Amino acid sequence: MIVDVYRPDELTTADRTAWTTLQSQVRRREWPHMANPFLSPEFTLAVGNCRRGVRVAVVREPDGEPVAFFPYQRFPAGVGRAIGIGLSDCQGLVHRPGFQWYADELLSACGLALWEFDHLATGQYPFEQSATGSFPSPVIDVAEGWDAYLAQLRTKSPNLIRTTLAKERKLERQHSDVRYVHDERDPAALRTLMEWKSAQYRRTGLHDRFARPWITQLVQQLFHTRSEPFAGILSVLYADGRPVSAHFGLRTERVLAWWFPAYDPAFSKYSPGLILLMHLAEASARDGIAYLDLGRGESRYKDSFKTGELSVSEGLVSRRHPVALALGMSHAPVRALADAVFSHPQLFGRADRLLKSARRPREWRNPT
Repeated sequence: MIVDVYRPDELTTADRTAWTTLQSQVRRREWPHMANPFLSPEFTLAVGNCRRGVRVAVVREPDGEPVAFFPYQRFPAGVGRAIGIGLSDCQGLVHRPGFQWYADELLSACGLALWEFDHLATGQYPFEQSATGSFPSPVIDVAEGWDAYLAQLRTKSPNLIRTTLAKERKLERQHSDVRYVHDERDPAALRTLMEWKSAQYRRTGLHDRFARPWITQLVQQLFHTRSEPFAGILSVLYADGRPVSAHFGLRTERVLAWWFPAYDPAFSKYSPGLILLMHLAEASARDGIAYLDLGRGESRYKDSFKTGELSVSEGLVSRRHPVALALGMSHAPVRALADAVFSHPQLFGRADRLLKSARRPREWRNPT
């Protein structure tokens, strides 16, 4: 296996084109995850502009033609993690159909003792063998068109459709200029969405992702990213000339990833988030999107709108290496093991000698 490792900005135009082509070559029903925008070169490039240690391993044929791309983030002592772990909803190796590889050989070529993932795409057997858990990732399939999906939804969730449409009519009666913009290009609307989302995180007791400047920078960069076929898509529902709900996600030619939805709590009685999701699904279907990936995580609205589920895995793959062996990192995620090591003095001494090059161990423990 011939493997070259690069920083994302060192990839040639030819390599980036080959990466995108590999994503588009895989038939959706064989490996539906492969076309996910989180596996696109644009996402890796954006993360590389915001975080240190981002690398891409390019696996080549003897004639130099790329057959696989493996993006990862490298930490001290050969610790590797999936690109954007904690943020990305799809991770793994982008490869030519039928390509086979060995995890330990790939990790060795990358200089990694181990690689952690929390949203591993299906069909990646060399990595899946080390998964510690598998989780459903609901999707909305609109490949047959909006009318076909709507008919299916009316059968599955008739009350949801009826009440959501009724609330939209009520919103239109009680407020002026109600409209949906599928691809809003106003940065002010994006700032409003991030403010809503930050408030939602704090209100629900979750960590505020947008309190981390690099995540704000990443989202803003992706908002301005436009290539063929990748784009950051901001969708906004307006009333009275101002946003009342919004969503920012990523798309490729056939997949739209649901990422950051939020709404103005002052309009909560209208369920503006559900109204927006219906409009977004309709616009996506008419724009050639095959399915919306709603991402791992249980939610009533996801259950109501989904047509099916994909599967993602979490875990850690390692090779025989002093770091992996010393920390016992064969079957548990790095974050849990790191917490255990730092809390037990008898383990810390040995681990500290292996990880002494880490300037900020707390950042390594939870860099996202």
